Amino acid sequence: SIKMDLLHSNGVLIIQHLQRDYRAYQDFLNFMSHVGDPRNIFSIYFPLWFQLNQVVGTKMIWVAVIGDWFNLIFKWILFGHRPYWWVQETMIYPNQSSPCLEQFPITCETGPGSPSGHAMGSSGIWYVMVTAALSYTVRWKDKSAVTLHRLTWSFLWSIFWIIQISVCISRVFIATHFPHQVILGVFAGILVAEAFEHTPAIQTASLRIYIKTNLFLFIFALGFYLVLKLLDIDLLWSVPKAKKWCANPDWINIDTTPFAGLVRNLGALSGLGLGINSEMFITSCKGKNSCKISFRILCIAASLATLQLYNLVKIPTHTEYLFYALSFCKSAAMPLTVVALVPYCVHSLMRTTEKKLN
Repeated sequence: SIKMDLLHSNGVLIIQHLQRDYRAYQDFLNFMSHVGDPRNIFSIYFPLWFQLNQVVGTKMIWVAVIGDWFNLIFKWILFGHRPYWWVQETMIYPNQSSPCLEQFPITCETGPGSPSGHAMGSSGIWYVMVTAALSYTVRWKDKSAVTLHRLTWSFLWSIFWIIQISVCISRVFIATHFPHQVILGVFAGILVAEAFEHTPAIQTASLRIYIKTNLFLFIFALGFYLVLKLLDIDLLWSVPKAKKWCANPDWINIDTTPFAGLVRNLGALSGLGLGINSEMFITSCKGKNSCKISFRILCIAASLATLQLYNLVKIPTHTEYLFYALSFCKSAAMPLTVVALVPYCVHSLMRTTEKKLN
């Protein structure tokens, strides 16, 4: 406990330094925090990559879902505090003189702080993207191509670490994480992504496998929560702390609670399973049009546009269980749209156009 308090107090000093000396970069750091938001995986990265390479897109969803699930379990085990409430409750500062940490609209996360979900999700997904891009260049054999591969390798991994460091700094800057929490998140995300580099079975998983995986993830998480609750350990202990110490009640969002993330991820995995095992997917993405560049470009554009419309749909938060149910449905609809609905519509449109021309 003394060592953890020392780690936290040193983290507070770093946060104060960032908020004092890097004020000019506030907009950029807030932007990078949004870049690391796990929800971007489903609305931006996944639709781009799935239409370019279905293997990479499928892996991306699995890494995001399983990684976020592990993040939830780790948070429940580690009981990590967040800086913006820890400084208000710790007794290590003399004369009740708690350090002043500035809060922002995206500061008031309600779940435990360790490891960082943003850092873990960002590192996992970018690891998938970088390794996927490098897999194309590693096949080059002649000397000039080998040199180009090495340059590409250096460039992409440099970009990877620049993004991860920026996301980590941004999460510390807004006082929602301590430095050790974001570092733990980055390496945990890389480990999850690397594990799926050696799990080819996800590419041929049947709908039954998706259903069984979803049930396991849900039952394990819910069972873990209920067992510890019977032992008088409240895994939602962080929610009242967030509500008590957040500078603005309007910044508290139910979407950041532990179960909201779980429901969102289960919905995304369900949608992917339904989409990949649907007749629409087989007809469109396995047909002759799937090899055409025009087909893929149209699918990317239509998917991104449709998902931005989904993001405009605000789920009511007055009833918690209704919120979770609608969040599951919305999350399932997003990969289902990318995998099956949009490609099928584009395929039908192209086929109709071809018939008219003939």
